[in-house]
Amino acid sequence: MSASARCPVARLRLADWTAAAPLVMPLRLRVFVDEQGVPPEMEQDEFDAVSVHAIATDAAGEVIGTARLLPDGHVGRFAVAAPQRGSGVGERLLRALLEAAARRGHRRVVLHAQLTAEAFYAHYGFERTGEVFMEAGIAHATMARTLEPPG
Repeated sequence: MSASARCPVARLRLADWTAAAPLVMPLRLRVFVDEQGVPPEMEQDEFDAVSVHAIATDAAGEVIGTARLLPDGHVGRFAVAAPQRGSGVGERLLRALLEAAARRGHRRVVLHAQLTAEAFYAHYGFERTGEVFMEAGIAHATMARTLEPPG
């Protein structure tokens, strides 16, 4: 069975930070701070308020994934709850933000991929554009993808 066939996302929506913050922050803190050891003061930043946030929920209404699209076309703060990793949640989030970026007129999307997630992004057309660097104590690489104009 493919990941998308068993994807637990019951609803995926885009929201501004006012609506998204109370929903996504518990998951972001769990993934980035608790699991990955990112300092809490680095997890939330000034870009949250100006970004569009993708929020994936399961049938019970629990937030199981989130990511954001900055005004300049960068994707970031990509987090999927541990039990749902590999089930298609990440794909749904990424596709939603790529579509949102195209609608906003971006022709290129850039992200900082943790090296452990580089193959995931490469599967969706992202290519490494720079050297490995450390961010919050985690090895990352900049990756980018060109977008097709919306049909």
